[in-house]
Amino acid sequence: MSTPGPRAGAQDADCVVVGGGPGGMVLAYLLARARVRVTLLEAHQDFDRDFRGDSLHPYTLELLDTLGLAADLLRLPHFTARRFRFHTPHGTVTTADYGRLPGPYPYVALMPQARFLSFLAQRAAELPDFTLGLGAKVNGLITRADGAVQGVRYRARDGERELRAPLTVAVDGRFSTMRRLCGLPTESLGASSDLLWFRLPRRADDPPEADLELYFGRDHYVGLLGGVNDWQVGYTLPKGGYAAAREAGVAPIQEFVAAHVPWLADRVPLLTGFDRTRLLSVDIARAQRWHRPGFLMLGDAAHVISPVGGNGILMAVQDAVAAFNLLVPVLRAQEPLTDPVLAAVQESRQQAIDRVQAQQVRVERRVAHRRDTGRSLAPPRLVKLVTALPGAQVRAARANAYGPNPPRLDTRALAR
Repeated sequence: MSTPGPRAGAQDADCVVVGGGPGGMVLAYLLARARVRVTLLEAHQDFDRDFRGDSLHPYTLELLDTLGLAADLLRLPHFTARRFRFHTPHGTVTTADYGRLPGPYPYVALMPQARFLSFLAQRAAELPDFTLGLGAKVNGLITRADGAVQGVRYRARDGERELRAPLTVAVDGRFSTMRRLCGLPTESLGASSDLLWFRLPRRADDPPEADLELYFGRDHYVGLLGGVNDWQVGYTLPKGGYAAAREAGVAPIQEFVAAHVPWLADRVPLLTGFDRTRLLSVDIARAQRWHRPGFLMLGDAAHVISPVGGNGILMAVQDAVAAFNLLVPVLRAQEPLTDPVLAAVQESRQQAIDRVQAQQVRVERRVAHRRDTGRSLAPPRLVKLVTALPGAQVRAARANAYGPNPPRLDTRALAR
């Protein structure tokens, strides 16, 4: 599955994709299916990082179905989530009911991201125009005299290398090295919370209706994501509150989970210390400009999505589809990857990203206001009334399942 990668010298590919997350892997696979020579560089030796996004929304599953991949992917172990619920002092509220959506995939598939990425990498490796380089740490850009990017320099296991291509796509995440190398800064839109993730084992007698759950207390809440063998538990902290939480130890977290998720109380002692947790410093940020000649950013490299809504993977995959639709004709014609060409990709996605981030910012500001005024973080009683209105749960599910203005894959570009 992994190859050393090209040596310095020739034009080695039509496109180099930097970053082997969902957006980068989907884009590389699509380009290879279109007979565009693509090399994907991933800095790590494998895809196995814990507590990354695991949510495959109906849009993503339908895309994979179009590509003939969904059936095989869903034979791999995964958890099917059909509802998103709030557990509040006023009762349990179903905010989104995916099970009532039309279409072949009325659910969110929760699958470890490493499993999803390995599956896609294996299928991409079957295509003659795909090359994967693992352990490839990009440390420089190859540019022309006019500043246009023409490839990357990177460190592989056997030394320094160059990879030349008319298009470089950075999908290397929120702390993007490529964004820094290109000098494209981001603006933080603010976040009021951080998340402390840990796992607790799943048992056969756990509530069968539990899927995607938020359990609210006065000053904290926990999110639960179902898995085949365990639950991912996300405990909220005030922004910058990690040091104080670590000083207090895990006892307050154990007590909160036992009190608000009582069916997990007997497993809470398994959280023995902070070495069993992972901090996610939440952010919402965006680059005003996603591109320069020969260079394009997608996913969190261009716009950092918070965990609110669980749609970071969805946005990155949709970025990849939009980029594929617009760039394949240009790459095939060997036309220059100029600013107007690349700006069209950003323009096609900007409104959707702005809407998603605006909603996330509203949630963060609401939480911050409640903390600042000493009010409970639990949603007001009105939420239960609103979500009980006819069609409200389906509309919320559809909005989350597909996002705003979802791009349709141009299947005419795929090689038969």
